[in-house]
Amino acid sequence: MLGRVLLQLVVVETLLIAVSVPIFVGRYRLRDTLAEWPERLRSIAPATAVLVLVLLCNNVARQVVPDLSWMIGRNLTWTIYDLEGQLIPWIQSYATPAVTAYFSFMYIYGYVFLLVFPVIAYFALSNTRPLRELLAAYTLNYTLGLLCYVFVIAYGPRNMMPELVEALLYDTYPEYQHLTRQVNRNTNVFPSLHTSLATTVAVLGYRTRSIYPKWFLVATALAVSIAISTMYLGIHWGIDVLAGIVLAYVSVEFAGTLVGRWSLSEWLSGHGRSLRRWVWRSRSNRHDAERSPDRTKTHDTEE
Repeated sequence: MLGRVLLQLVVVETLLIAVSVPIFVGRYRLRDTLAEWPERLRSIAPATAVLVLVLLCNNVARQVVPDLSWMIGRNLTWTIYDLEGQLIPWIQSYATPAVTAYFSFMYIYGYVFLLVFPVIAYFALSNTRPLRELLAAYTLNYTLGLLCYVFVIAYGPRNMMPELVEALLYDTYPEYQHLTRQVNRNTNVFPSLHTSLATTVAVLGYRTRSIYPKWFLVATALAVSIAISTMYLGIHWGIDVLAGIVLAYVSVEFAGTLVGRWSLSEWLSGHGRSLRRWVWRSRSNRHDAERSPDRTKTHDTEE
């Protein structure tokens, strides 16, 4: 079942990206990308490597964090419920089959598309800074989010009050459980990473709106829909969504500072040039040293 769901996800995302690239990116940027892609890959390679490392660590940590959380964390489920009250049941009171289908699509397919497409769109730019900021912000979202999951234990509304909140996603599309349980735990709801990552893309879309004006509008609409979907489907509390927005803001700001003040690719490139210069000088000095006795001997003979 998981294989079928993954195949369906890949097919849908491929179609969405294939339609979106010509609309938002344009042919001339794709033409330039074909000529410049090796240089761009070298520029983003360090940020990409760090993100991949964090994702791999998160994959391992998901097996450890729940037990660790119960030892050092605090269960804030009832605190969140006391602060929020009946917000989620009220949102679900407007549920219809069409609305459930829309928000389920947004939660699964819209979310993946929103995360993947800007990587492609920003890679199509000669200036790699937007892409490096995006990758750095993703890394910070996952890292800070994992820390929150260690110290905060919270069950989502559908687990906290199943008599009032329906699990609309899994009741309507039970096959998606095979996918979501691979990347989530029922105590990892504060903050909402769906919301934080979607908001991150929307904020960076705003900052690059002069380059991709249409994408900014679409990214904002998708981010809002995804944030609402987490509450409508009974997965997250409203407080989780607010915390996700705050996490996105912190991640974007910190990513901009890191990329603006310290470029790992430039640091590696600079040290690489220094190393090559040192090797060249060492070889040159050794070569001169090997030739100097001959010069002295020749000079003495001529005298």
